[in-house]
Amino acid sequence: MTEKRIAIVDGIRTPFIKAFTAFNHVPAKELGRIAFSELIARLELDAKEVDELVLGSVATTADAPNIGRVVSLLAGIPERKKAMTVSRNCASGMEAVTTAYEKILADSDEVVMAGGAESMSNVPLIYSKDVQDFFLGLRKAPLQKKLAMLWKVKWSFFKPIIGLQESLMDPVCGLNMGQTAEILAKEFEISRREQDEFALRSHKRAWASREKLREEIVPVPVGPQFKNIIRDDNGVREKQTMEALLKLKPYFERGTGTVTAGNSSQITDGACALFVTTEDRAKALGYKPLGYIRSYSYVGLDPKRMGLGPAYAIPQALKKAGVSLKDVGLVEINEAFACQVIACVKALSSEIFCREKLGLSEAVGEIDPEILNVNGGAIALGHPVGSTGSRLVLTLLKEMQRRNVNLGVASLCVGGGQGGAIILERD
Repeated sequence: MTEKRIAIVDGIRTPFIKAFTAFNHVPAKELGRIAFSELIARLELDAKEVDELVLGSVATTADAPNIGRVVSLLAGIPERKKAMTVSRNCASGMEAVTTAYEKILADSDEVVMAGGAESMSNVPLIYSKDVQDFFLGLRKAPLQKKLAMLWKVKWSFFKPIIGLQESLMDPVCGLNMGQTAEILAKEFEISRREQDEFALRSHKRAWASREKLREEIVPVPVGPQFKNIIRDDNGVREKQTMEALLKLKPYFERGTGTVTAGNSSQITDGACALFVTTEDRAKALGYKPLGYIRSYSYVGLDPKRMGLGPAYAIPQALKKAGVSLKDVGLVEINEAFACQVIACVKALSSEIFCREKLGLSEAVGEIDPEILNVNGGAIALGHPVGSTGSRLVLTLLKEMQRRNVNLGVASLCVGGGQGGAIILERD
């Protein structure tokens, strides 16, 4: 613990929108601009007070290199101020928050805007190196040679690699994220029905919480003349049923699998912004913080079992905070897959797992379903990978305030075999 408490003053996010729908033509830099400029406006903050903007993003595009800097300038933060982009795959939005914490603690900054932005609708298509070389040669060739080269064009040239699909594949273990979830479903004996029941609960909770969730959402105008105002996350299914979920076929392991599109997180576009500073600076500026960062932890683990990241990261974060799981009043675990969250809950309550995998003498503890993802999770709300980590922090702090909860933990698994967790506290 440090005497200098790092506060999260407030935050805002865009609606989380299913990819290729309402935000299909809205790039990540614009989503980020909307979130950060809105937060600055709502706080009535002079942008000159901001020392740095730190943005989490995964699939950055060529038109916005160092997208954090692009978003900073678009949001009206003075050009002399610093900005950077961080990437820890699914935990990038959380990495932005903890990077802000580290910078403030080190006296490098005092006021930081942190968050994430991701447009999964706009992950580029990729062409093979052979195709790239061909078109580069075509561009440089004289006219006569160009015509001869064009006769050599193959139909295969027009079959791109789907960047979004590639980004969900682990290059080390050779499995996509859904296949790693199937491993956990088998190892922890998680049935298809158990997963679908979890998914249904996510949708029901998210729908029931839509008014609360609007408190953290900035409406976004889209369409012709910007007349269509998007106010809510559009992946939440009001009328989702077990019957509908059970009809879906396994997506990642045909025939014998249990992980479906219905019990997995949605591919989504969205951005989130948070205002991070010291407790003293927040008070000097006239703000009452939502909460404070008590501790955090990032861990590495087997990429084939990347979904267990929270089961490894939460115990470390609890230890650093000097608290136990029973002291925590609310828990957010990102719903990359239903079976992945269920596996983490089972692992934390298993003495065998905690002893053999974590080196502990006893189980970390049980997580009461009534305090876990109380407003639904990524199965219903969506998972724009670069911003989910910051969204978890924002949603958790807002709910801690409503319920007058002192301690909360937000955690998520990370593609590539990592986990992240952050302990938040209120006065």
